[in-house]
Amino acid sequence: MTSVPPRSPEHLAGTLATGPKSHAVVIGSGFGGLAAAIRLGYRGYRVTVLEKLDKPGGRAYVHEIDGYKFDAGPTIITAPFLLEELWEMCGRRFADDIDLVAMDPFYRIRFDSGETFDTNGDADAMRAQVARFSPGDVAGYDRFIEASKKIFQVGFQELGHVPFTQWQDMARIVPKMVALQSYRSVYAMVSSYVKDERLRVALSFHPLLIGGNPFSVTSIYTLISYLERHWGVHSAMGGTGAIVQGLVSLIEGQGNTVRMNAEVAEITVDDGKATGVRLADGEHIPAHVVVSNADVAWTYRNLLPGIERKHWTDEKLDKARYSNGLFVWYFGTKRQYPDVKHHTILLGPRYKGLLKDIFDRKHLADDFSLYLHRPTATDPSLAPAGCDTFYVLAPVPHLDGDVDWAVKAEQYRSAISAYLADTVLPDLENQITASLVTTPKDFEQRLLSFKGAGFSLEPVLLQSAWFRPHNKSEEVEYLYMVGAGTHPGAGVPGVISTARVLDTVVPDASVFTT
Repeated sequence: MTSVPPRSPEHLAGTLATGPKSHAVVIGSGFGGLAAAIRLGYRGYRVTVLEKLDKPGGRAYVHEIDGYKFDAGPTIITAPFLLEELWEMCGRRFADDIDLVAMDPFYRIRFDSGETFDTNGDADAMRAQVARFSPGDVAGYDRFIEASKKIFQVGFQELGHVPFTQWQDMARIVPKMVALQSYRSVYAMVSSYVKDERLRVALSFHPLLIGGNPFSVTSIYTLISYLERHWGVHSAMGGTGAIVQGLVSLIEGQGNTVRMNAEVAEITVDDGKATGVRLADGEHIPAHVVVSNADVAWTYRNLLPGIERKHWTDEKLDKARYSNGLFVWYFGTKRQYPDVKHHTILLGPRYKGLLKDIFDRKHLADDFSLYLHRPTATDPSLAPAGCDTFYVLAPVPHLDGDVDWAVKAEQYRSAISAYLADTVLPDLENQITASLVTTPKDFEQRLLSFKGAGFSLEPVLLQSAWFRPHNKSEEVEYLYMVGAGTHPGAGVPGVISTARVLDTVVPDASVFTT
């Protein structure tokens, strides 16, 4: 954990100056964009955040239907200090505005057999869970957590906020990465510690929360196991949307602006330098720096029409590997299901085969594995009295697959509904009073996500750190990237950390006013 950096005299001069301030435009109001705006405001910039949709949040948008509130995307907070740091920058206390509730269990994992495995941060309780499945794997589990801790200390604490703008930056960490066996996949590393297949699944699924295939992404992502042990898994009262609104209030408290229904059509460039943005309605907004929280591939392919790109060409972006797509069904029920935990992972009959269908074959299989979110288990205010709010998420192929979602969406929803009714939500179809479905096509059209991918580029080794699109654009000076597609990657801690990287690559505001 780091504390808020002290303000240099230049920062204070930029903040207190009575003349015009250096202007930063942030494209998109996801967690990365909002965090970037706060950090830039803290450093003395006048900041304008531009959001295409009618409400802030990006993937953390909130859908409201007939008294039900649905967090559209992220539902857990695993490194609260990253948010506390932003509140501290604004002279406020996070705990005064946001009520975080620790989850126990973190997740209930339900295997296809009906067996369940509850995860939490209690070491003894976790050993007991492991022993219930495979007593011979307890010692191996302890060794795995110790390995996860070492990877966490390097991959998250040392490198999560470090810019990889030069190849030398990558070269310096290669010895550590080799020592930590980052060339192995998450599943392979887990399998070297435990033998029971159910435990291998339970300890290796985490990359799916950030768009990665456990059988192919770098084992660096086993750090999530220790990250959760270290800080816990939390949910916000009022939903994740309450945090989004809190971040917006911080920006406005700095005297800066968040504009809705303001779609950026172009980043304007003069002599290789970003000079501002042009909106879809033709308005031009000049800026000294531009930060894009839009999808990285979308940014390069669509927002720089007059630029000859040397690094992130259309061909290179087309050939890159992208995360899976997401099928998400939001639904409210007129009864409650008190036996269902806040977070449940329902595993289907296949693991490796299903992931191969999703990531490699781009084939929508008949079976599925699901993440079921029931926030009313913690916060009943998110639904009308006596009711429950849910969303269920299925990893699916992104749009390189041949799925016609206009035809398939309702069939797929119906199959998921039947499965949930047979397992954890009896009589589900007769209890539904609110319903909304989103598919990878919605991610493409509404969130401008290339190929409809849920988490931008897949976090395989050769698309991580220096190999990922840089936070400081390789194509245009004074253009910067935050969000899932840049370093360190997807997930709430990841995208907030992309904004932390800006502290070391964006010049001080005083550079443009002296």
